[in-house]
Amino acid sequence: MPNGIFFIAEAGINHNGDIEIAKKLIDMASDAGCDAVKFQKRSPDICVPDSMKSVLRETPWGKMSYLEYKKRTEFGLLEYQEINAHCEKRGIKWSASAWDIESLIFLDQFKLPFNKIASALSTHSEFVTEVAKRGVKTYASVGMCSWKEIDHLVEIFRSFKCELILLHTVSTYPAKEDQLNLKMIQTLGEKYNLPIGYSGHETSVSPSIVAASLGAVAIERHITLDRSMWGTDHSASLEPAGLNNLVGSISKITSIMGDGIKKEIPGESDVANKLRYWL
Repeated sequence: MPNGIFFIAEAGINHNGDIEIAKKLIDMASDAGCDAVKFQKRSPDICVPDSMKSVLRETPWGKMSYLEYKKRTEFGLLEYQEINAHCEKRGIKWSASAWDIESLIFLDQFKLPFNKIASALSTHSEFVTEVAKRGVKTYASVGMCSWKEIDHLVEIFRSFKCELILLHTVSTYPAKEDQLNLKMIQTLGEKYNLPIGYSGHETSVSPSIVAASLGAVAIERHITLDRSMWGTDHSASLEPAGLNNLVGSISKITSIMGDGIKKEIPGESDVANKLRYWL
């Protein structure tokens, strides 16, 4: 975005395993003027806890085990090649959050412009170390993390001299506005002397605008074609109208905020001459 705030449209798993839906989400992000669109990459056999693998779940494709469902919605090489080509066609950057080291290695082949560590993975020392080793700019969400855990995350990235942007987030879906605690953006920045962004899971657009006004250098929001679609993240996502509204509003923030220097605005002297009758 022209004001320097990096906007990431989080497509995540809202494609429901359908590459055509994924392409429409890319189009949605590009049309709205987002800087990047992001997906999620998992190796289900690794990421799904053993206790959940055989649990039956009702899905649009019938009743199946949770492990089968996760595999059904996961993209492989051919789909990511299509994503790469479609993003190039639409002129938008893309990335994906790896949820395990195998997935991180898989994504290496695409030479992504940035990595993203989800809040759930920010306490996984081995995984975080593997990301930091790559030396690629990384956004790391720190929802559900204690100060000690964030300290450790930052230490790892500093040890590898890898660029890190922390994202304040509240890991509930959707998040309640009175629990967002957006002042944490400033608290994190002061504590770690790092650029701080915001990853929002609320249903409205105003908190992200406030976050950008508080100095967030990046905003990440989940997107969906339709909030009523089947899936876990759709209810905490923005539809096209909401995304267009948010990106448009954030693009104005830098010019609206100004530089804080008192100055005479063109036209003010004319108004003063009309209203200050004692001059």
